[in-house]
Formats: sequence, structure tokens, C-alpha cells
Amino acid sequence: MDNQNSESRMAGPRPARPARPQRPGFNRPGTPERKERRRRPAYARPARPRRGKQHVEHRSESSSNKRVEKIPPPDQNTIRIIPLGGVEEIGRNMTAIETADDIFILDCGFQFREEETPGIDYILPNTGYLEERRDKIRGLLISHGHLDHIGGIPYIIDRIGNPTIYTRRLTGMMIKKRQEEFSHLPPTTIREVEKDEAIRLGQATIRFFGVTHTVPDSMGIIIETKWGDVVFTGDIKLNHENGDPSDEEKREFGIFKNRNVLALLMDSTNVWQPGFSIPEINVYQTLEKIVKDAKGRLIIAMFASHLERLIRIIRFAEEAGKKVVIDGRSMRTNVEIARELGLVKFKDETVVQVEDIDRIAPEKLIILATGAQGDEFASLARIGNKSHKYIRLHPTDTIVLSSSVIPGNERAVQKLKDNLSRQGAHIITYHTSDVHASGHGNRGEAEWIHSQVKPKFFIPVHGYHYMLRVHADVATDLGMDPKHIAIPDNSSIIEITDGEKITKHPIKAPSELRVVEGQTVSELSDVLMRDRKALGQEGFCVVVATVDRRTGKLHKSPDIISRGFVYLRDNKDLMDQTRLIIRKSVETSLRNPRSADLDAARDDLSEAVSRFLLQRTQKRPIVIPVIVSI
Repeated sequence: MDNQNSESRMAGPRPARPARPQRPGFNRPGTPERKERRRRPAYARPARPRRGKQHVEHRSESSSNKRVEKIPPPDQNTIRIIPLGGVEEIGRNMTAIETADDIFILDCGFQFREEETPGIDYILPNTGYLEERRDKIRGLLISHGHLDHIGGIPYIIDRIGNPTIYTRRLTGMMIKKRQEEFSHLPPTTIREVEKDEAIRLGQATIRFFGVTHTVPDSMGIIIETKWGDVVFTGDIKLNHENGDPSDEEKREFGIFKNRNVLALLMDSTNVWQPGFSIPEINVYQTLEKIVKDAKGRLIIAMFASHLERLIRIIRFAEEAGKKVVIDGRSMRTNVEIARELGLVKFKDETVVQVEDIDRIAPEKLIILATGAQGDEFASLARIGNKSHKYIRLHPTDTIVLSSSVIPGNERAVQKLKDNLSRQGAHIITYHTSDVHASGHGNRGEAEWIHSQVKPKFFIPVHGYHYMLRVHADVATDLGMDPKHIAIPDNSSIIEITDGEKITKHPIKAPSELRVVEGQTVSELSDVLMRDRKALGQEGFCVVVATVDRRTGKLHKSPDIISRGFVYLRDNKDLMDQTRLIIRKSVETSLRNPRSADLDAARDDLSEAVSRFLLQRTQKRPIVIPVIVSI
């Protein structure tokens, strides 16, 4: 994808969060029935270790391993296709192609956290299926260098046996640069390939072809089998003029004229939109005019991964005699890689340091910034809230947001635009000018690609289920038999038998979400996420009752600690009534102190207080009962 979330979020290890203190009264023993009823506080865990480069812990997933053992390997007449991520969301793209002897992995991305996953850093594909079959893995084939296609490599590659990575030169450099942040890992083996190269892996021949996307060196992948080719496009659009694909596109896809394509796996992200997408050349022409005509400072915000666009802007600036400030670590890193590979050439004096901007005349300065998606820690957001160390907006400044708004980021982007507008800056967006074009083709482009490849079977990938469904409809409208189309879910097992029949099996590979939290990779707990969301929405309340062990009576008035629920000083009557409920519940449960069950008493106390608070406030805070016997 263009970058499924703001790349100004650093994709490596993040700074440590403040350690959360331990709370009393957690992890108590009790009967299975009581444990089932008890709501366990999500934050009752040791403080996280500092996030750094030293170590990434992997927790075992025994439940996944048991499920994997139930899935027999494909036989000699079967090709198995398993999308392990990227077909129920935008991001964490990863697909496994398996035959009787070999497994080939296509891409290895991650996804940034969502509202449904508070507190985690990244979401990974579940590779439990591959871990049990790592001896069959012949290679990791990477289509291009966006984080939703390479971001998972540091967290996953050692779990699947450190296979050789096959990719183009630029993508390989991006992967190597990220691996520097994970110095504890063994070195990765990267084999650079050319777009027209053929290599032998296991029992199969692998070929590559060039595709158009927002990052250079993007490629499609062909896996040859005895029944025909399995073709994977990666993220793709077309260079075209008024719906007529360029000669280069026709030449690249001309390779399929005499090939027998068994199955096509193709990007579905923008297929729901009619016609053809805006050609990137239109964006270049618009940006070139803006760069040349700007009378004041020009701030252009975009994804750091839009490398081709970054390269063009630097070229336009140099041609116009202007200086460029690159503000954002990921953006600087990508430009350095492009310069090292010879993709961009500019004079050393063209790019200046951000601390030197006041030495440059405003009409001669262009600032390239990260943060067009409203990320609060990115360069543009700090400019907007006046917390940037060096950059303050002037009324004569022009800001170009050269990206579309990713679904879910609408409010953050609106807040960003408001903050920038309050300082008098003029803002140009893709709504009013051709300053952005998606890296994913529309329906017209998909139709053209299908007509060139002519697959026997089709599996739409990369997108939400709605997008996959629309893409399947496109294939049907083009004349494909619906029985030859399989719409996957994450971890679906799809098999093509004897080259004649495609089947989506009811059994799945392990599909539990795997997440990165600090230095730990683990499977996501539904209970943990539910408690985190409850804490964020309702808060929590700790009630502490000190009891005389001889009489079962309260030794003193109960203590109540509330966070995110109500402000205690403003709700004295509610707290006094809650203390009465606590006293009544505890003394009833412990009326026979010698035979009393403290676990049962705690559960009864939690239920009584929760019920009372719900009746009085219509809120459901997590109630944490603590009974201290003295």
C-alpha cells in the first residue's frame, strides 16, 4: 500500500513507556467457577522492560501448535495457498504458497495498532503454520519496500528459520536499514534479483516482472508449477494516459501472452473505484508548478515511503534554485538510500539542515515533512501545535498535504489542518488539486490486468473483505466462472487440485492475532483487550477493606481508589454509600471468619460494588477488590 499508516511512526523499537505500578490483590487462587466469573485487570502485570535493540522475546503459542498438527500437508497433485494476513485489513500482508515439497512466502508486513487493539505496537501475521513447516520454506519473496510488506521481517524471520530473502535492490537496502535496529538478530541473507530474472528454488522456478507502485523497484512474482503459473502482483497500479496503459506496461504484461497462468493473486485495495486512477505523472506536473510558483516557504507533507515523489520534488527544487529541508527520520533515511543507489542525484548544498532554515530566504525554501496523517509525534503535527524546535509557521507559508486520508485518520487529519490554518498558512490537499495519486489501481486498471494475465483461477488479496468481494465481481463480469474464484479470510486454506478445481477449506491455519508489545511478540488475548478497552472507557475502582480476622468485622472505614471513573472529591455521597455496600458485603461473607473463603468474599465484594455503581452511575468500571486480614 502507499503506507498503511503514517510512516513518521518509527517502525523500529520505540521509547520506553513509564512503568505501571503493581496493584495489590491480583492473581489470587480460587475455584474454576470463581475464576470464570472474575474480571481480571489487564494492567496487573510487571512493568515492561525498556524498548531497545537488545532483545525481542517470543512467547510460545501451544494452542496454535496443536491446531497446526491437524492439517495434513498437500499431496503431489495440490497447490495450497494461505493468506496469513492482509485480506481482512489494509496491512500485514503475507501469503504462503505450498506444494508437496516446498513453501514460498510472499511478503512479510505488519499493521499499526487500531482502536480495537489499545496498548500494542504492531499487529503481525500469525506464522504458526509456517513455524511447524520451516524445513519446507525455500525463500521469502518481497514485492516492494513498504512497511505493510517488510515491517514484520525483524519479528518473524527467525521464527521461520531465517530463510533467504529475494527482492529488488532498493527493497533489499530498506530491509537492511531496518535490521540495523535489531542488532541482536542474526544477519539476514538477501539475494538481489532483477525483474526479468528466473531462479530455481526447491522444485520450482521463480520469475519476476516489474509493476508500477509508489516506490521504485516494485515487482510481481511468478511461481511456475506443472499445472501453470501462480502469479502474485503485489501492490499495483498502471502508468497510463487517459486509460491507455503506457508502452512500458504493455511490454511488462506482454510476458503473459504465451504463458499458462493457473492462478492470479492480485491487489484489491482500490478496485471498488471506477475507471482509472490518477497517473503519477499528473502529480509530478502539479508539484513542479507549485514548487516553481511558490512565493513563500513551501512545506510538503507526504509518506516517507513515496520515494519516487520525494526524488522528483528534490529535483524540481534544484531546478528552481531552491533549498530543501528534510524533516523526519524515516524520510531522511529513504532519501539517503535512494542517493546511495543512484536513484537521486543532487548537490550537497541543495539539502540543508533544519536548524539552518532561518538563513534561507522564505521564497527559496522547501520543507519536506512527515505527518500528513495527523500523527501527533510527526514533524507536521509539531509544526501545527507550535512544539517544533526550529519551524514556526508564517502567514505566507503554503502547506501541501500530498497524501489521501487513510480510513480512521479523518479526525486526526482535520485537527492537523485546523492547527495549521489557525496560524494563517494556506493548505493545498488532494481534494482541490492533483497533489496525490494512490499507488493502487482502480477498476479499469484491474480489468486491463486481468485481460492480459488471463488466469484460470483467481484469489483477490490485499484489502478489506468488501474490496475482495468487489474484485471477485470484476473477475466475474469479465467472464470468469464464479466457481474458479476463492475469496479468502486471513489463514484460509485454499487448494487447487490437479489444476482443475479450487477449494476453500473450512479448517484454517492458526489465525489468532499476533502482536508486538515492547520487546514481546505474543498472541493477542481477547480478555486483555476487553479489559484495556473497559479501562479506557469506564475506568477502574479499587476497594480496600481491612478486616479483623477474629470477628470478621471491618477494622476501619474502607478505602476507595478511583481512576478514570469519577472524581472522588466531587462524589462524596456516592463514595459514602459505596463504603456502606462494601461493609455489608464483606461482613456478610465473613460472618464465620474461621471457615470463610476469602476468594469468594472478594468475588462477592466485586459483584456487589459493580452492581451498585452501575445502578447509580450507568457506568461499568473495573472493580478490584482487596481484603486485608489483620
